Amino acid sequence: MQHSKPHRIESISDFHKLRGFPKPEHPLISVITADDLSELPEQIAIKAVFDFYFIALKRMKGVKYKYGQLQYDFEDDGILFFMSPNQVLELEINEHVNSKIQSGWVLLIHPDFIWNTPLAKTIKQYEFFDYSVNEALLLSEKEEKTLNSIIENIRREYHSNIDRFSKKIIITHIENLLSYSERFYNRQFITREKANHHILERLEKLLIDYFNSDDLATRGLPSVQYVSQELNVSPSYLGSLLRAVTGQSTQQHIHDKLIEKAREKLATTNLSVSEIAYELGFEHPQSFSKLFKAKTNVSPLEFRQSFN
Repeated sequence: MQHSKPHRIESISDFHKLRGFPKPEHPLISVITADDLSELPEQIAIKAVFDFYFIALKRMKGVKYKYGQLQYDFEDDGILFFMSPNQVLELEINEHVNSKIQSGWVLLIHPDFIWNTPLAKTIKQYEFFDYSVNEALLLSEKEEKTLNSIIENIRREYHSNIDRFSKKIIITHIENLLSYSERFYNRQFITREKANHHILERLEKLLIDYFNSDDLATRGLPSVQYVSQELNVSPSYLGSLLRAVTGQSTQQHIHDKLIEKAREKLATTNLSVSEIAYELGFEHPQSFSKLFKAKTNVSPLEFRQSFN
């Protein structure tokens, strides 16, 4: 795909018009079903940024979907992914693969629809809106049916006569959809052991190599962003995975590996605490000492003295 500027779609009505759908019944929320989506063209290249939330579930026959290091069939798993406003969606299909969308839907929510409601704040807490598309949720048939029923409730509510209760009811359904999605993501982190174990192995090797490098002092401490880029996953996805599997954040993993290296240097070298701090990428020895004590409950000097 060429590195062209993404096409900005400012409203849900604009999205409907772009795809040739009928005008949405509500300007700030819309459900588009598989019947509306029909077949994908033989060749498609999309690069767009939306000014609204975009949640999509699709099951397509004959399409391979790559998840991490593994491939799955659309017909075996429903694929659910989330996008928040201002994220860029890139999709490219170069070969005709009988890409009939068997089932699915797209839910579009403009931020103005949830403005001044509790959901306006809580929706920002769902990290899966910041995952990459290739970190989508793979749904079992049972999970897919659960979410489909919620979507049907939303669709039915805004297709009926809108009254003063409609918005509150729809928002409640959206909250249920997000809560179930969070549960299903947590299940995915736990059950897809092969893919997740591979990521954790690579993370371990990456941090060991980084802290053993000779230029650590000039490179500084590895950031969460750096680690995520090296692993080819988004920072939010890596953090969610680690918390689900190990109970720790990415930053905590980085710090744990750092403390392991610091202990080794304190126990096996005559370097001063300041020298060790600089070698480990700290600009200020006080920051190193503070982190070391927070992690071990003793200062670097107290740790060293315990060997004497």
